[in-house]
Amino acid sequence: MEEQPVQSVTADPLTVAALDTERHVAASGWDQPARLFALVRTAAVLDREPHLRAQMGPADLAPGALTAIEQEGLPATSSLETLLGRIAWPDEVDGCAFAIERIVVPPDAERDLPQRSESAVEALAAHPDRQDVRLLVAVLRDGSSICLLRQRAHDSDDAVATGKDIAPGLVAALRATFED
Repeated sequence: MEEQPVQSVTADPLTVAALDTERHVAASGWDQPARLFALVRTAAVLDREPHLRAQMGPADLAPGALTAIEQEGLPATSSLETLLGRIAWPDEVDGCAFAIERIVVPPDAERDLPQRSESAVEALAAHPDRQDVRLLVAVLRDGSSICLLRQRAHDSDDAVATGKDIAPGLVAALRATFED
């Protein structure tokens, strides 16, 4: 996992959209539910909604730029697999981004966890070495992806880690939402 300042990231439309979406989520603070966004080519959005052009900056109008559209009303569930397994996208959607908060602990902290999942979650949440993180994963229909990770302890736009393989399981689950 490499940490890159926002300014040094290439102008790849997926990376730009992911960073913008992560900043949007971060602006609402911590302790949020999972959030899902459709990614649509900005040119297609402007074809349907030309009045939005006045609200966009130069980066929004760059070739291949993507616009994130939040999908509100996600059902509450304790299972990401169940939630993501119900999602399918129309052809007009070019990709998606998913933001979720998690607790990360050192590997040895998981050794002596209680058997009941509620008790295990409580034990992890109380662990002195726990780290709260927000993960944002964005994928396109063509299979390209980017993962971003923000730590609560280092909550700053210039301390967001980026990488392709931070959350391979979540990348695969989001790619599956585009399969027929």
